[in-house]
Amino acid sequence: MRTTVTAHPLRSFIALAVSACILAGCASNKAHESTTYDFGPAAATGQQAAATPVAALVVMDATGPAALENERMYYRLNYADALQARTYANSRWASNPLQMVTQRFKTRLAQSGMKVLSATDASTGVPLLRVEVDDFVHAFSGVAQSEGYLTLRASLFNDHKLVDQRTFTRSTPAPSADAPGGARALAGSTDAVAADILAWLATVDTRKR
Repeated sequence: MRTTVTAHPLRSFIALAVSACILAGCASNKAHESTTYDFGPAAATGQQAAATPVAALVVMDATGPAALENERMYYRLNYADALQARTYANSRWASNPLQMVTQRFKTRLAQSGMKVLSATDASTGVPLLRVEVDDFVHAFSGVAQSEGYLTLRASLFNDHKLVDQRTFTRSTPAPSADAPGGARALAGSTDAVAADILAWLATVDTRKR
């Protein structure tokens, strides 16, 4: 007597396939959701401005490459091709990095006790700070090793005369080899450069000669 093969296994296979398709669709939709990052709250550092003639400062908006004038999050595989700048597909900054760097510097300078003014508040006798960002990127030195890399040029003027200029570079290890890790590392590098600028301002003499 022949045993009749029922269609149950086939129905089970179809059901599993449909479930897999549904799960794949959910995963695909989730993958296309964009995650937004910023530097997080600027926790008080306790760093006070040292005795310096720079009691008040006009902070201009940071300038930099056109690539930093949008919200894309860039990363670079230095170990594979250091000339190629790549972007995270589903992650972006809350605003463009130049605006974020400007605001963070203003916050850190104000936290130190310095009076921070905008360009529209500029007046004779108040020093002016210009910042030019050269690089702001999540840089990978290895498959699982990366840093948030920031380098910029800071120029201090008084009555349109250059007082001093310095280049600052900071590299902060990323806690993870992905967009969240890069965001944390770049926030750390930005705070570190802000501290460097504060220390530099404490050494300059803005008095007219």
